[in-house]
Amino acid sequence: MALLYWFESIRTPVMDTVMSLVTHLGEETFFMVAALFVFWCVDKRKGYYLLAVGFVGTLFNQWLKIVCRIPRPWVRDPNFTIVEAAREQAAGYSFPSGHVQCSVGYLGGIARFTRRTWLQVVCAILAVLVLISRMYLGVHTPADVFVSLAAGAVLVLVWYPLMESTVWAPRRMYVILGGMLGLSLAFVAFMELCPFPADIDSENLASAVKNAYTLAGATAGMLVVYAFDVNLLQFPEKAPWWGQLVKMAGGLALVLLVRVALKAPLTALCGGHQIASAIRYFLMVLVAGGVWPMTFRFFERYDR
Repeated sequence: MALLYWFESIRTPVMDTVMSLVTHLGEETFFMVAALFVFWCVDKRKGYYLLAVGFVGTLFNQWLKIVCRIPRPWVRDPNFTIVEAAREQAAGYSFPSGHVQCSVGYLGGIARFTRRTWLQVVCAILAVLVLISRMYLGVHTPADVFVSLAAGAVLVLVWYPLMESTVWAPRRMYVILGGMLGLSLAFVAFMELCPFPADIDSENLASAVKNAYTLAGATAGMLVVYAFDVNLLQFPEKAPWWGQLVKMAGGLALVLLVRVALKAPLTALCGGHQIASAIRYFLMVLVAGGVWPMTFRFFERYDR
C-alpha cells in the first residue's frame, strides 16, 4: 500500500482527469476496436492473434479473480481514498488487473507483429501508462498490475509463433480455436459446479459467471467465422482509405447495435440465465466476422 499512498499524495485535479482518460484504454471497447481494425483492414491472421490473446488473457484473469477473491485496496484499508471517477469501472475483485491484462494483450500484440518502430514505442508507452493509471487512481495494488503485465506479456510472446504457424498449417487454426472453446467451456463448468464459500460476494460471482458465458459464446463464434471464411467467404482486407473508414464505422455500428439491442430480449428469452450472454456474443462475432465482411469485395474493387 505504500506505493498507492505515494500516488495518493501527488494527485492533482488535472492528473486525475488525465489518468481517468488513459485508463479507458484498458477497457473492452478499445480492445474490440483495435482487434477489429486489424481483422478487417490489416491482416485476418493477426486479427485472430489479437482476439486469441485477449480472450485467453481474460479467461485467465477472471479465473484468478474468482479463485483468489482479493478485495480492492480501499476495502482492505479504509483509510485509503481513490479517485471517485474510477469507482464505477472498478467493480469486482482486485487481483489481477483486467485493464492491464487487456491493454498489454492488444497493445503488446500490435507491437509484436508491426515492423514500425514508432508504433512499437507508442504501444509500449500506452501500456505502461494504463498500468500506472490503475495504481494512481487507487483501484489496484502493484501486485495486481504486475501479475497482469507478466501474464499479458507471456501470452503475447507465446501466442504469436503459434498463430504464425497457421500460414503453412492452416488447419492448425481449428485446433487453436477449438482449444480456446474447450477452455471457455471448462471455465463455464467451473463457475457452475464449483462449491464457492457462502461468504463470497454475490455481485462478483454473478459477474464471473457472465464473463464465463461471454467468453464461451465469443470463442464459439470465432470458430464458426473462421470455417465460414476459409471455405466460402475469403473476404479481402485491402481497400482504399475511404473504404477502410466505411468498413470500420459501419462494422462497429452494426456490432454495437447487436450488442445493445439483443441484450434485453435475449435475457428475457433465457429467463435471466447467463446463456443469453453467450448467445449475444456469439452473434456479435458472427456479424463481425461473417456478415459484415460480405460487403468487403465492393471496397476491394476500388483499391487499384
